Amino acid sequence: MLDIYTIIFLALAVFIFVRLRSVLGQRTGRERPPYDPYSRDTARPPQPATDKVVPLPERPVPGAPAPVDEAPPAYRWEGVAEEGTATAAALDEIARIEPDFDAKHFLTGARAAYEMIVTAFAAGDRRMLKDLLAKDVYDGFVAAIADRESRRETMESRFVAIEQAELQDVTVRARNAQLTVRFVSKLISVTRGPDGAVVDGSPDTVADVTDVWTFARDLGTRDPNWKLVATEAAQ
Repeated sequence: MLDIYTIIFLALAVFIFVRLRSVLGQRTGRERPPYDPYSRDTARPPQPATDKVVPLPERPVPGAPAPVDEAPPAYRWEGVAEEGTATAAALDEIARIEPDFDAKHFLTGARAAYEMIVTAFAAGDRRMLKDLLAKDVYDGFVAAIADRESRRETMESRFVAIEQAELQDVTVRARNAQLTVRFVSKLISVTRGPDGAVVDGSPDTVADVTDVWTFARDLGTRDPNWKLVATEAAQ
């Protein structure tokens, strides 16, 4: 015969079982196993190790593109300086100090500066020249402009084309870089006297002009501008 205490304990056990069932639910057989971060992938049974296994080449998939061998890295100064030359070594030194240096970008800027300087000199634009020329070159340009103005002469220069801007020489000394560029251009240039008569050049003749200009700047500084430090009319 069950006494009163046994009945109470049985009722309490049934109550606890019902509560756990309602909270945790029932197992269906489809539950995921508990995650173990240290366990290996068990989707495939481990294969027995053997020293006689020889890997075979993979069979190509029909229609798949053939593997392409990776091309060697392109020469950095391609089209600007020949590999192994002193000019290439000097460009490497510039890039070592300023990794973002781009020789082709420099030549594009030099071409634009060349046209701006020639046009500003003809127009007597001292302010434009001051931003583009080193002091001694600026002084020489300004002296020539003043001499022309003293005779009341005017000058006109117009580019038909800049056919070539080629890097001719590069030097780096104590972080000062100098790049010499050879320009080949077609230019119309005429100088007129006070009465408008032509005293030099021709307004109708396209002249072939070759100039060799040197630009310089101190590397590793905040000022990114190259300035003209030397000019030479090539033969």
